Amino acid sequence: MDLELKTKNEQLCTAIQEFVQSFIFSQENMKSQKVIQIADDETIAKLRKVGIPKEGRPVKKVIDEMMQEVYSNQNILQHPRCFAFIPGPVSLFSWLGDIMTSAYNTHAGSWLQSSSASCIEQEVIRWMCKQAGYPNTSSGIFVSGGSMANLTALTAARNVKLSEDKYGMGVAYVSEQTHSSVSKGLRIIGFRADQIRKIPTDTAFRMDMTLLKKAVIDDLTAGNIPFAIIASAGTTNTGSIDPLNEIADFCKKHNIWMHVDGAYGASILASSKYKKLLNGIEHSDSISWDAHKWLMQTYACSAILVKDKKNLVNCFHTRPEYLKDATIEDGQTNFWDYGPELTRPARSLKLWITMQIMGTDAIGKAVEYGFQLAEWAEDEIKKHPNWEITSPAQQAIVTFRYDPAGLTEQQLNYLNQQISQKILNDGYAGILTTELKGKKVLRICAIHPETTEEDIRSTIRLLDDYACEIYSDLKI
Repeated sequence: MDLELKTKNEQLCTAIQEFVQSFIFSQENMKSQKVIQIADDETIAKLRKVGIPKEGRPVKKVIDEMMQEVYSNQNILQHPRCFAFIPGPVSLFSWLGDIMTSAYNTHAGSWLQSSSASCIEQEVIRWMCKQAGYPNTSSGIFVSGGSMANLTALTAARNVKLSEDKYGMGVAYVSEQTHSSVSKGLRIIGFRADQIRKIPTDTAFRMDMTLLKKAVIDDLTAGNIPFAIIASAGTTNTGSIDPLNEIADFCKKHNIWMHVDGAYGASILASSKYKKLLNGIEHSDSISWDAHKWLMQTYACSAILVKDKKNLVNCFHTRPEYLKDATIEDGQTNFWDYGPELTRPARSLKLWITMQIMGTDAIGKAVEYGFQLAEWAEDEIKKHPNWEITSPAQQAIVTFRYDPAGLTEQQLNYLNQQISQKILNDGYAGILTTELKGKKVLRICAIHPETTEEDIRSTIRLLDDYACEIYSDLKI
């Protein structure tokens, strides 16, 4: 072996060992870290100055630079007090699986390239389909995230329900609380904004069935073709679940594809205690499900499930001359025939490893714990005056706002925005705002299995302290 290469490998081995030890220690001491750290101007200027070198640099110097200047400046989504967005608490078993899969650089496009990995993806998809109540004709594929899962499902829906000459007549239906990735995906696959109907929600932020039915009938009368209704199995803002059984019955009556955006909420299916909340999901045609949310996987690990696998194959299968050698036999799968990616990583392996080590019962209990965290948050909020619950604890989400009497809506919106900014700057917890019915509100999504009751209650108490402080400074 070349001496220089041997030296580099020795440096790399030492660097890897040191990094693993450092990373594990940082996870054990996560709560002592700020939830969010944004790089200052000096750091950004330093990174820009580094440039791309013509000659290589020492391994340790590069890794130290990455640790100090890059990885330390981010929103730590796996922090137990990160309650913003839909956080991504990560199991170290998933992290281990990610390292192993990256090390072997597994190409999960075809059975020829990764037979065992393809087998595992089949098995994980089969388990997910079973949780959803799908029949043996079902299947699916792992993709990068909920956005790609929704896009993949809606592309299949378009292929099944519309002939190419009728694309311009197709209409899809979302609610005002449906994730923005759905409309984005519809636009990507060629639908105009006026082909997407946004249905208002009821007082529980669920799709209003009366208004949905009217919109569909109006479109049928106008000669349009309703081809897809997108239901939410847990909206991002409030955790609300659309009336799945009613939507399924209506879709069946009018031959409409029913897609369920379960990016966040489909993980309830892993819970024996709460999976009944998703009754009706078994009647859908497709489901998106992000394992990198409530199933504690590293990014990116999402799945699209379909009731009939041939709807994916008929949409995405191609047979160019350079792929003909990668033929399959019964029981085998070329996953590049199930979605838009030809080159694709083996995203399912880390979830498989996690389930093998933890067991699905423990994963289900972790999901159930999120419900408890949101209930503790709501309970603590109610203990403090001048706070309003704007949507009750649902799944692991609760929304609320500081609402002292005598302020205008504009002042209340400003006040709650400042409360969010204050706790972000403090770094104790990550809480952002959203908007519900024109009100700017604070939102907690708590899905980390290591978040404690005290983490929740102390965060609410700190929010109340900041609210009182900011309110007094308003001098109203």
